[in-house]
Amino acid sequence: MSVRESNQLAPARLVTIVIVAAVFMTNLDLWIVNVALPDIGAGYAGAHGPTSLSNLSWVLNGYAVGLAALLIVAGRLGDRIGHRPVFLAGVGLFTVASAACAMAPNLGFLVGARVIQAFGAAAQLPTSLALLLATVPDAKRATAARGWAAVGGLAAASGPVLGGVLVQASWRWVFVVNLPIGVASLLIGYRLLPRPAARERQPWPDLTGAGLITVTVAALTGALVQAPEWGWTSAATALLLAVAVASGVIFLWRSNRHEFPLIELSLFRVREFSLANIAVLLFSAGFAIMLLSNVLWCQEVWHYSPLRTGLAMVPGPFLVPIVTILTVRAMRRYGPGRLAAVGSILFAAALLWRVVFAAIRPDYVRDLLPSMLLGGIGVGLGLGTLIAAGVTALPPDRSATGSAVVNAGRQVASAVGVALLVTLLGSRVDATNLTGFRTGWLLAAALAVAASGLALTLRATPVSGAAPDAAPAPEGERGRVINA
Repeated sequence: MSVRESNQLAPARLVTIVIVAAVFMTNLDLWIVNVALPDIGAGYAGAHGPTSLSNLSWVLNGYAVGLAALLIVAGRLGDRIGHRPVFLAGVGLFTVASAACAMAPNLGFLVGARVIQAFGAAAQLPTSLALLLATVPDAKRATAARGWAAVGGLAAASGPVLGGVLVQASWRWVFVVNLPIGVASLLIGYRLLPRPAARERQPWPDLTGAGLITVTVAALTGALVQAPEWGWTSAATALLLAVAVASGVIFLWRSNRHEFPLIELSLFRVREFSLANIAVLLFSAGFAIMLLSNVLWCQEVWHYSPLRTGLAMVPGPFLVPIVTILTVRAMRRYGPGRLAAVGSILFAAALLWRVVFAAIRPDYVRDLLPSMLLGGIGVGLGLGTLIAAGVTALPPDRSATGSAVVNAGRQVASAVGVALLVTLLGSRVDATNLTGFRTGWLLAAALAVAASGLALTLRATPVSGAAPDAAPAPEGERGRVINA
């Protein structure tokens, strides 16, 4: 049976629900776990007191690092053996890992289960859009793609509240909630998902390269997170930094010489792609600092409950998909550079607002609410526009690979942002460390301003296709790009 015939038989709406539910689940986990983090630490508190923030942050960093490392590999596997089996395998792995997280007896076990969760998410995200587009008529593909992109914003808006509600019972429920979604997606998806043909001649991805980039990110993040406890000049910190540098250099060398590299380095010779990627990295690191610092501030300084924290954080994420949709024409008229620059400046202003108005005594309307509103508009204008500018700077046959690279970079930047905040706060995550919080907000604002400066250097052209000077495909098989 052909793909088109299969699509006609499958109830398109039900297939769409399956795919969107699975993608929503993986995005939701990022937001729910942020809200639940203080309760997780309290749950694992031992005889020596609460779990340290540096150790606890690995509940977030383990997920971010695992997702970043496996996105490109999983996407290429999907192209080689089929999007459907890779997607379903990812849903299954994510669901099993969620159950393991819910039952984790200690923090180390939880972090390990979170890494496995990330592997499942990495298999889902690159293959989900391809499956979704295979289920709809050609005339509705653009609408389907926009809907898929809006899932992250919907998860961001509902995650804090849902997380707050679930944590009232137990932090373990933030992982239990994934189980019915995952099981339903598996059962329905197995019967109804389309079966696009795989390109069996494509080679296996460079798994050694995937291992090297994983070691690089983990070692760098580990050094940043643990340095406050170990000391910046300690042998352990120096060793981790040396490992990060060495593995990163070997990865670049291998990518330049390998016949089928994990990341084709020639992609970064495309000016718009490189600039947009750097801007996304800066913005994403600042965003991670903002998100975790607000959760910690609400719960540890203002002593909000998890539910109240979730409600307090809703306005910003809620605005992101709305602003993104309402500014489609503006992006076409003014180009991605100007729009992203304005968004980055607004995001920086949101952080500076907190630097000026944050106070130990709770004052949500004067302090946090204006910052959340400014930040939501800034993220809606900036982050999505930068991602689109990077991906569409490449020729169509490389857009999927570009998307995987951009999203992998976002996860790396998120891990680094969390590590930087933990380094600045140290062990005093309470009302006595206003200086640490303000320094974190200033750093995040500086990152956003730098992203704005890079955005202004992007060509003022609509995001509608490949850049005219996109690098030509290398001759022969060396450096061949496989769509992820």
